[in-house]
Amino acid sequence: MALWRIRATVDDRPGYLSVLTASLALRGVNILTVQVHTTEVGAVDDFLVDAPDSLDEAGLVAAVARGRGRDCWVARSEARGLADQPTRVLGLATGLVRDPEATGPALATLLAADEVVWRCAPAAGGIDGTTLTLPDPTGGSYEVRRAAPTFTPAEYARAQALTELAATVARRAVDQVTLVLPDGAELTVRPAGADDLPGVLELHRRCSARTRHRRYLGGAASPAPARLRRLLEPTQGLTLVATAAEPGAAAEPTVVAMANLLAEGDEAEAALLVRDDWQRRGLGTALLRRLVGHAERGGLAAVLLHVQAENAPMLRTLARLARPSAAERDGGLVTVTLPLATSAATTSVAAESPQVVG
Repeated sequence: MALWRIRATVDDRPGYLSVLTASLALRGVNILTVQVHTTEVGAVDDFLVDAPDSLDEAGLVAAVARGRGRDCWVARSEARGLADQPTRVLGLATGLVRDPEATGPALATLLAADEVVWRCAPAAGGIDGTTLTLPDPTGGSYEVRRAAPTFTPAEYARAQALTELAATVARRAVDQVTLVLPDGAELTVRPAGADDLPGVLELHRRCSARTRHRRYLGGAASPAPARLRRLLEPTQGLTLVATAAEPGAAAEPTVVAMANLLAEGDEAEAALLVRDDWQRRGLGTALLRRLVGHAERGGLAAVLLHVQAENAPMLRTLARLARPSAAERDGGLVTVTLPLATSAATTSVAAESPQVVG
């Protein structure tokens, strides 16, 4: 027996796929996997089959034709083809999370391509037979080529999802910075994601009731996990986490602070949560400066902070920004407004070298 890949188009009508599979079965062909790609000209069926050694390429093409298949392409396959498509795609995605620069090789593997070329000029995405053009979300475009078979819209969608994942990982890496506090402590500050939820839950657990109350203004209990998930990935705005390697902790750095910028309209509300043992060390000021800078680059008009009147440390943090501001007091709550000098710039601050916080 031998492994083959077969791709053929059949009319997208009830029963037509069964006619094709019956024709293969009559010749002793065992279908191991099948994928169906819907196109404008019919359903493109992609099979991985185990065929008798006596059946060659011409015999398989003839079997497909007798089963009402057309535009047939047949090629020998290797044992690695036995891995199902979701498993292969998840493996490629895992590799891109580790190294987003490997997008080209990942596309070649995903699409069984002969060549993947990245061009600096942007291009409209599309399919032209055995050439697939794909915009790169970080700039430029990819041109993917193979001898056969022709590309399908389903393959284009998979490739697009893979490049978007790589671009997201790359953007997060660019936005990551190393902070050196005045006491010499080093932390990593980066955009938060859903996978930070366990660390943020532990951050809240290790904060005092007073610190949590100052952050959320209404009670000292930790927010529900569902609310924290929304804070980690706001619809508009940005959430940063600060992590540090602590003695005796697990291999993964510990989340010691979280900074939220929640935008609505042309304004955004900022808030900080810094673990008690990391307070009064310059971390809050550094995080707030990054939030304000992000809001400015995003073209927002102002950043607002709601602070308890007795929260002197936070009010001192705002003063250290040395920016024009307006404060309004309503009972025990002070609302501070920081007007922004908006800029058309949209490029994130790269941080390839440590930033020293004074």
